[in-house]
Amino acid sequence: MALMELRSAGANVFPSPVAFLGPAGTYTELAALLACPERPHLHSQGSHPLVPYPTISACLEAVAAGQQQWAVVPVENSVEGGVSMTLDALWQLEGLGIRQALILPIRHALIGRASQLEQIEQVYSHPQALAQCQAWLRSHLPQATLIPSRSTTEELDRLQEQPNAAVIASERAATLYQLPVLACPINDHPDNCTRFWVIGRAPLSRSGRGGGALADPASPGGSHTSLAFSLPHNVPGALLKPLQVFAERGLNMSRIESRPTKKSAGTYVFFVDLENPVGQPYLDAEVIVALESIAETLKLFGSYPVHDLCKQGALSQAAEASPSEGKARPT
Repeated sequence: MALMELRSAGANVFPSPVAFLGPAGTYTELAALLACPERPHLHSQGSHPLVPYPTISACLEAVAAGQQQWAVVPVENSVEGGVSMTLDALWQLEGLGIRQALILPIRHALIGRASQLEQIEQVYSHPQALAQCQAWLRSHLPQATLIPSRSTTEELDRLQEQPNAAVIASERAATLYQLPVLACPINDHPDNCTRFWVIGRAPLSRSGRGGGALADPASPGGSHTSLAFSLPHNVPGALLKPLQVFAERGLNMSRIESRPTKKSAGTYVFFVDLENPVGQPYLDAEVIVALESIAETLKLFGSYPVHDLCKQGALSQAAEASPSEGKARPT
């Protein structure tokens, strides 16, 4: 759908602020510029004011506390896998639901003021970005110390005072901060992409067996459903049972990932993404009932559409959208 049509379709919808992992110039900010929470089957072009937060957890906590209506957070990278901070926060917080997913291509750039790569002594970036460029860094900057930061753009201001440092971020970030690009792309895999979730408040309903609140399954509907569950500890075949529920009903799992419950060693939470059957945009109530009978605690994050912007060619227009809201607004 053309940009003019998108704006026309959302003309009667008042855009609410969107929380994102800042500062300005992060890939999450770009995803937030494209997010359209009120009309999740569309994507927008910079129609929402953006509010930067220092961490992914802080973004989601702001939504859970009612301080912000929406947040955009990374959930999975095609090279490095799941984003643990996002998954852990979704499990620990209550009343959050997924409105839509966006998949963005990732092109990392080495940004700095050094005249030669041999002069670079430190490289700063988010741990995921450092990991996604590890082979390039070993080959081209073996002398540099890799230093993780909370986002890809957090340390860009450092380059003013530290000419022998560099930052891994997007070309768009280099343009925003008016800094030189020393090399691009430097990610090890050319098809590198990251999936982001647009998260909002969801009403709470019944509880799981473990007493945890269960998000209302009412959601936008779409091609995918996401949920998470914990299982009784030390019960043989416990994980097999929910997998059988999916298999017997012909539901394909596009992703399954475990995270520690943080309660005791050897206990885990399982995050699952399901592909909804064609013509069925919501998870069937029978499946939910079956899972509730098995899980210790079950959380439904909703059914939602997925926009693969790697294929739609929408990023060139989004890169021109003004990010000034995200840079100017305090958290």
